[in-house]
Amino acid sequence: MKTYLILDFEITNMDMFMEYVERIPAFIQKHGGKYIVEGVRPEAIEGDWKPSTLVVLEFPSRENAQEFLGDPAIEPVFAIRQNSTTSKLILVEGGSWRDAPQTT
Repeated sequence: MKTYLILDFEITNMDMFMEYVERIPAFIQKHGGKYIVEGVRPEAIEGDWKPSTLVVLEFPSRENAQEFLGDPAIEPVFAIRQNSTTSKLILVEGGSWRDAPQTT
């Protein structure tokens, strides 16, 4: 099942962040991922969520996404993002709540 990584971030050091931008695509491709949304500023419509800049990555499976996240070679690249942004990252599988097992 397709799996998505959703990153909401605010850049705190643009020069450092640009190094991340240059290096991360090779790792995304290595693990079968692709950009769905690449660094856009969303418009909040409802609720109190105030995202700054969004990236949505699609991977063929949860395993691909987890291999991407756990790739030892990517750790220094993630460190660049973590040191140049304030960010939040979530992982979500495609599908519907209707498909999930019902609990009582």
